[in-house]
Parts: sequence; structure tokens; C-alpha cells
Amino acid sequence: MRPPILRRLFRRVASATALGLLAATLSTTAAAQPAAAAAGGLQQVTGFGSNPGNLQMYAYTPAGLPANAPLVVALHGCTQTADAYYTNSGWAEFADKWGFAVVFPQTTSANNSLSCFGWFDPAEDTRGKGEAASVVQMVDYAKQSYGSDGRRVYVTGLSAGGGMTADLLAAYPDVFAGGSVASGLPAQCAGSQAAASGCQTGPQKLSPAQWGDKVRAAYPGYTGPWPRVAIWQGTSDYTVYPANATALRDQWTDVWGIGQTPSSTDTLPGNTTRSVYNDASGRPAVETYSVSGMGHGLPVSPGSGDQQCGKTAAYFLNAICSTYYTGVFWGLDGGTPGGDGDQLPAPAGVRVTATTDTTASLSWNAVEGAASYAVHRNGTKVASPADTTYTDTGLTAGTTYRYTVTAIDAAGTAGTASAQVTAVTTGGSTPAKCYTATNYAQVTAGRAHTAGGYVYANGSNQNMGLYNVFVTHTLKESPAGYFVIADSGCAS
Repeated sequence: MRPPILRRLFRRVASATALGLLAATLSTTAAAQPAAAAAGGLQQVTGFGSNPGNLQMYAYTPAGLPANAPLVVALHGCTQTADAYYTNSGWAEFADKWGFAVVFPQTTSANNSLSCFGWFDPAEDTRGKGEAASVVQMVDYAKQSYGSDGRRVYVTGLSAGGGMTADLLAAYPDVFAGGSVASGLPAQCAGSQAAASGCQTGPQKLSPAQWGDKVRAAYPGYTGPWPRVAIWQGTSDYTVYPANATALRDQWTDVWGIGQTPSSTDTLPGNTTRSVYNDASGRPAVETYSVSGMGHGLPVSPGSGDQQCGKTAAYFLNAICSTYYTGVFWGLDGGTPGGDGDQLPAPAGVRVTATTDTTASLSWNAVEGAASYAVHRNGTKVASPADTTYTDTGLTAGTTYRYTVTAIDAAGTAGTASAQVTAVTTGGSTPAKCYTATNYAQVTAGRAHTAGGYVYANGSNQNMGLYNVFVTHTLKESPAGYFVIADSGCAS
């Protein structure tokens, strides 16, 4: 499979070579079919809402679906249709086996010439706007019409659908309990047409905290639990490069307040390596699945076995049934997502009450049944207070720290981790200076340099994308002469 060629992206009238998320071989794939192509158990739903993103809704509901069943939203890739995803992905098979409904949103060439979801367009992939808002309206319709459990709504997608999945998890963590990104992009990797191709072949070299900031900025002030995220990637994917899986891992482990070292690693069928990243309570929060030798597509495993599913087709690749392992990770098989369901709930109201140059003070609401609490700083446990307050000491001036709090019962079992809060100690070096400009202007001003047609920030050497006047970044200078990308905000 040849790598994609992406020159310019247009919302409505892009050329046939515009968006290469399914590679240059798109010319061999059938164009998106009209809505009438959906057949069998897949049914089109109209009138599900105001539909600001101009999407079509298809749904599959197994016979005898009970009330309060889970709901899965499955997003197709470029040039694909809802019917293709329904037919080949395996989600309908496990909906029958485990008892849940599936919504298959569909975009068309009226939105994008290659029928790609707009993961790169802030008018489409942000909270309350465009296609993202249309998908959430479909979820609301399913809850009202099928009796779906609003606490167990999950979203998955391939390629452009995977990029939109990550954006939906960031923009609507209050809607989706979990997500699965297959051959996709980290949330808010691209905020413009010009930046999209750079994400595919190599996303910005941001720190985990910087990737996490993109999620936190998507729904400012959110304090609830974060979605549990599965990440699927082929090692030979030259359409959406494997670096995206690493960025996704960094992004969501940082959001959860845990480190980037796996809690466990094992080998699965199809030359697949699974790495598990546990939350503060010891339950899987993020899982990565690296499929050795697989190219760009959704891994399936046709057959009648309990752990097999799907059909092979363009971009549905015979390796492993990703749908089965994703469903188990979410608890769709009847288990509890990430493990035992008897833990104490996450402490609410976690907040930073004061900081000095060497301390950060926290408080939170009491959890009934808690014998103590565990405080984690940057993913590492630092204290086990019995009360609902704690002051962390020995910190460095002018430094950012992230905290989560977990309730511990009398048996010593940890509950669900709280939402992460950030504390910045006082003092430190001179406040950082920030500069927003095109890549060309940043180089001209001496804040960045070029190599091989790309621009790199001086000091950090972070890849800023192509050397042109169409890509704009904010650079933060601290200390003098050392620049880092700060597109998500430029706090000192």
C-alpha cells in the first residue's frame, strides 16, 4: 500500500486526491453507495435531531434487546459506508451475542469528496458543532427509542472514523464511557486542513502532558470520569503511521494521570501485542494493541470461534477480532470495564486549595465507606491520608503537578480514580514568553529552524510541520532560547 498524498482539504468540494486516510489505493475501492445500499438488519433512522453535521444515521438492534442495554457507535473510514462497517466489522455479531445496540453514522460525498469524517475540522469535531453534535444526537435518540443505558455508551472508529472517535471522547467525556481508535489519530491532532497530512505521517512530537492538554481543552471544566480507551494499530501502516498510536497512548494515559510504562504486556492471536495501562485503582484505563505486519485497516478474524468475527474486505484485514477484545475491555460481555465492579466511587470535588513555591494543598469530598484515600502525583502514589485534605511538600518552584485521588475501603481495595486536577507552584524562573505565528515567520524570527522541508522548534527540536505560511503554531520560550509548542495554551 502506497502512502497517501494529501495536498489540500476542502469541506465540500475537495478533489479526488485530497484526503488520503485510506491511501493512494482509494482509486481501487468502490465509491460510497447511496443510503439505499443498507440492507438486512441495518435500518436507516431519520428525524433523530437537527443534524448540524449533515450525517445519516443507521442502527442495528438485535431481537429481544433488553432495556438499559449498552450502546456502541461505530464510525466508518474514508470511502466506506455504514453498511460496509455493519457487514464486515463484527459489531453486529457481538450485538446479537452480548445484547447491545449499534449506531452506524454515515457521512457522504456531500460533506467530503471521499466520505471522510471531519476529524481535522473544528467546525465538525468539537463540542456542540457539526458532525460531533450529530453523533451525540444519535446517541440521545438511541437512549430514548431503544432504552439504551446512558452510562454505557461507547464509540469506535477506523482511520478518519478513528480520528473522529478520539475527538468525540475528548469533546464528550460525559457521553462516552469508552472508546476504541483503530488506525486513527490522537484527539485534536489537526485543527486545520493544512495540518491533517502531517498528523497522518507523523504527529507533532509533543509531551504526554501537551497531548493530554488537547483533551482537557476540548471540554474545559469537566470533572467527571474519563473514558477507557483502546488503541489498535498495524506496525506496517503507511497511511496513518504507528507514531499516532504512541501519541494516542501518551495522550490518554496523561489524561488518566498514569505513566506511559505498561502495567502488563501479553501476546494475543494475529501477532498482536497488548499493553495495559492501569489506573490508580489497578483497573485497565488504556490498552494498546500493536498488530505486527498489518497495514492500514480494522483487524478482523473471520470464523466461528468465540473470539472470531467479521469479514475480510478493503481495509478489513485478517489478523485478530478487534471487536471481541474491545468489547471485553469495555465490559460488553457482562464483565465490568477494567475489572471488578465493587470498588468505591471516585472522590468528587477534588480541588487545589493553595500553593506555595514548594507545596500544593488539596481537598475533596468524603466517600462513604472509605477508610483512607490514595493521592497520586503525576501517576505515582505519594500519600495515604485518612482525611479529605492533603498538602504535598518538597515540590519545585514554578512547576506544574497533576493529582488524582482514590478512595480505599477497609479491605484495602482501591476505588475509581478521581478526575485529574493541576497545581502550579509559585516562584521559579521568569515567566515564559509566547509567540504565535506561521512556521515561516517563526523561522524568520529565529525561534525555529528548517530541515528537509519541515520546521523544528529551537531548543526542543519539536516537529512543527511543513515550512510554509499555511501552518501556524504558538511557541513558548522558557528558558531563553528554548522553545516548545504550546498550541493548547501558554501558561508559565
